[in-house]
Amino acid sequence: MPTDVEIAQQFTPKPITHISEALGIEEQYLYSYGRDIAKVDLTALTTPTQKKGLLILVSATTPTPSGEGKTTTTIGLGQAFTQLNESVCMALREPSLGPCLGMKGGATGGGYSQIMPADRINLHFTGDFHAITSANNLLSAALDNHIYQGNALNIDPRQIVWRRVMDMNDRSLRKIVLGLGGKMQGIPREGGFDITAASEVMAMLCLANDAEDLQRRLEQTLIGFTYQGDPVYAEQLGITGAMMALLRDALQPNLVQSFEGTPAFVHGGPFANIAHGCNSVIATRMAMHHADWAITEAGFGFDLGAEKFFDIKCRVAELDPDAVVLVTTVRALKMHGGKNKNDLENEDLIAVEQGLENLDKHIESVEIFNKHPVVALNRFATDTDAEIALIRARCEVHGVSFAETNHHAEGGKGAIELAKVVMASVEKNRPFKPLYELDASVLEKVRAVCKAMYGADDVAFSKDAEKDLKQVEKLGLTHLPVCIAKAPSSLSDDPALHGRPRDFEVTVSAIQINAGAGFLVILTGKIMRMPGLPKKPAANSIKLLKSGIIEGLE
Repeated sequence: MPTDVEIAQQFTPKPITHISEALGIEEQYLYSYGRDIAKVDLTALTTPTQKKGLLILVSATTPTPSGEGKTTTTIGLGQAFTQLNESVCMALREPSLGPCLGMKGGATGGGYSQIMPADRINLHFTGDFHAITSANNLLSAALDNHIYQGNALNIDPRQIVWRRVMDMNDRSLRKIVLGLGGKMQGIPREGGFDITAASEVMAMLCLANDAEDLQRRLEQTLIGFTYQGDPVYAEQLGITGAMMALLRDALQPNLVQSFEGTPAFVHGGPFANIAHGCNSVIATRMAMHHADWAITEAGFGFDLGAEKFFDIKCRVAELDPDAVVLVTTVRALKMHGGKNKNDLENEDLIAVEQGLENLDKHIESVEIFNKHPVVALNRFATDTDAEIALIRARCEVHGVSFAETNHHAEGGKGAIELAKVVMASVEKNRPFKPLYELDASVLEKVRAVCKAMYGADDVAFSKDAEKDLKQVEKLGLTHLPVCIAKAPSSLSDDPALHGRPRDFEVTVSAIQINAGAGFLVILTGKIMRMPGLPKKPAANSIKLLKSGIIEGLE
């Protein structure tokens, strides 16, 4: 099969005005970035609509190095709806440069189920990540400058909780010392960088309803404490107006298309292992407003992105998915069954059978939210009919729908069966039920997620986490939902435990207060908010050819 780049060269994007017209979005609402990308003004949400706005959430079993193809499945499903002449629009996250140039590679789908132009979307796109980085670091600069210029707010440099960010994997910047070089260079203190996808500014932009809401969130962002232990918020530095100016264009969602002309809003990109893992509320609403079917995804496995989609995003935006798709592969289940990633080509029914326990847990987790999942098997060429029959039979035991897909090789045509099954599943889904009530204690919320989603026996708070919890209680923020930062490669907080781990406890190492975003980040295990590059990063294979085509960004 040709490479993704070679496949992309077979398709010519339609003018973005054609895509917007198909959605009923008038040209006056567009801000074009060339002929095939546009931002859409938020006032397009105020136009009258007759669309049904049914929402489909795509999630997956626990990720493995073999790849499950969640984004590819989302795009293939969208293209299948288009082939069935259904009104459809996708809402996806923007890729981050860090993983694109690191281990994961690009994030625009694969094979014949991609959004385009993939090279621009995967790299700088419309500059949203850069705007978020700049706004975040403006607040950092203003904070250190305030201390240098006399520190009228009496901020304790040892209790600053706001960190700088950059959209690159760079482990060397996780912990640094600032202000070295003499008294003209600032006040020395410890600091560090997170990746932009973990920035609270990213989370605030993705959860904001509009500019006014984003401004309010920025103002109530906790940045540190005084020597007396009183909280200091971004509003007190008088800098949030300038942050809003930097974020003006980034707040508007980006409109692109798939190979088959299916519209897609691509906007915002928080990771699900260290943030809440969903595209922006604005983009999701835009898709629902302009189409009968809106298809969105949540990052990593259901235990991470989808749990946060329900318990954080759906609460904030008053959303309720009408269907849930759970993506898996034979290869992934073999790895959960104990197979090595280099030994997945040959039939192994025992490994598949053992790996099905991971699928079992995710099906159970979907049903906890009152939803009836459709299991989508993303088929690979090496999969055998016997292996697939095992998975189909397990779905029948659970009483859930199953569909085999081949959208990577066939585009929308390869996901038509899935599209029909998803449409039929809508009537089986009831209003979602949150995992916990907001008035529960922080410990009860964390315990609810860890037990129900991960299968843990209980949770344990480190001394640092207990100290953080007291600070949360002192500030009166126990009512906030929890956003658990956890290793994505396991249901547990130990990335080495595959399949369906049992008899384990989740250790909470720290709690970070994201008052502006409106949730508490619960750090577990050894999770880090700044990834590092692998021994051989994807950047080693990326080249700019004389033709102007970027090679290796897949």
